[in-house]
Amino acid sequence: MTALGEAVRAGDTEAVRRLLAGGADPDAPDGDGLPPLCAAVAAYAYGTAELLVEAGADPDRVLADGTTPLLRAVEGGSPAVVGALLWSRDLPDPGECLPEAERARLLDAARRWYGAGAEAELRRLTGAAGPADILTVEEEWCQVEEVGLGGLTVRAGHGAVLTTLEGVFGVPVPLEELVARAVRHTDSSHVDWSAAKFRLEGRLAEGSREVVTALRHHLSSVHRRFAADWLLTLQWRLRADAYPYDEEDREVLADWADVEADPEVLALVLWALTEHDVAHPSLDSLGLRYAAHPDPGVRLRAVDCMGRPDGGPFTGAGYEALLLLAGDPDDEVRYSAALSLLASRQDVDTMHGVIRDLVRDPRSSMRLAAAERLGESGDRTADATDLLLSLLDADDKMPRLLGAYGLALRDHPDTPRAYARAEELGPFHPSDHRANGLWDWEQRNAAGRAGGGA
Repeated sequence: MTALGEAVRAGDTEAVRRLLAGGADPDAPDGDGLPPLCAAVAAYAYGTAELLVEAGADPDRVLADGTTPLLRAVEGGSPAVVGALLWSRDLPDPGECLPEAERARLLDAARRWYGAGAEAELRRLTGAAGPADILTVEEEWCQVEEVGLGGLTVRAGHGAVLTTLEGVFGVPVPLEELVARAVRHTDSSHVDWSAAKFRLEGRLAEGSREVVTALRHHLSSVHRRFAADWLLTLQWRLRADAYPYDEEDREVLADWADVEADPEVLALVLWALTEHDVAHPSLDSLGLRYAAHPDPGVRLRAVDCMGRPDGGPFTGAGYEALLLLAGDPDDEVRYSAALSLLASRQDVDTMHGVIRDLVRDPRSSMRLAAAERLGESGDRTADATDLLLSLLDADDKMPRLLGAYGLALRDHPDTPRAYARAEELGPFHPSDHRANGLWDWEQRNAAGRAGGGA
């Protein structure tokens, strides 16, 4: 076993990086005669796999059993690992460098696993009859099932793998098939859903927008949710000059919001509508209409619909609705409404009280966000200071840092002790601006002391 092989098997990415930088051979076989890349593929360590390929490991190297690391990655069902082997820095275009027969073999493997399903294919390969071990894992901000059976483990992202390979190899796929791959999973965070969505974004010239937006009339709420999610994502990923349908989409979404009955889909439709740079004229009225909706996700988006004051305060029905929402039973809705009123400088003391109450509640899902807001706010009440001091006893580093930073902004004399408490739980992230709060506090107070002495 080489030192590099040991580091890969141990999952020590930094050791892998150091060894490669020191000249370790990325393709040197380890104890089982396989290159380290195979161990990274088997462990779904896509970051390590990317480092190895960038250093010269060959993802297309033919192994003793006739497979390649890339084929093993395809069968393993992790789109992140497949992407690392396909697109690491300085690799030739895989659509050009791979022979046609190898491209066909990779596509056939992905189709076989996707068509059968990960669990069924594992049963065929192993003959195991017992229950499979299935857990959901995170992979590059998406979710994918990891399935273990008969001593083998794969990830069930073969739909995303197939979609990726087809895009790389230029294989034509009907737009409707891409939609079907997405909605095969009801979870919009699934890797198959994400890959299909991304591929459809790249096929606007082929009519993907028309196919997807037509789904708003589909009987299945999952299909409608995919369409709303796709329209929302376009606002984040495509520049306005690369997408000429922005105005048309606003009209589609506004009309859709009037008739959508499913709360989860409706919340996405409203969210997508609020992400447009130019607000639709009906945005305020939609916010008022749905401010009392029974679903908290819809009420949250109703706040967003009303939360665009054009430099002035909220008035009339909009103001009354936001006041009610600032007392909503859902923490996130309450927090969002309070922020909207604070942004318009209305009911400032009351809204600061809403923020403080969220910080005070250890069970609140919005406690950390509220603590961050409190620390940077203009709330200089004794209650606010006491809450910031109480964060220094939290079990996690981030609340302690938020408390320390808020105290530093208030020039509180306990600021050095507060930062010492935060550092007890580990070093600060170097890019976190709040880590500099103590230095800024020291500079301000040193300057004050120097001025007083003069």
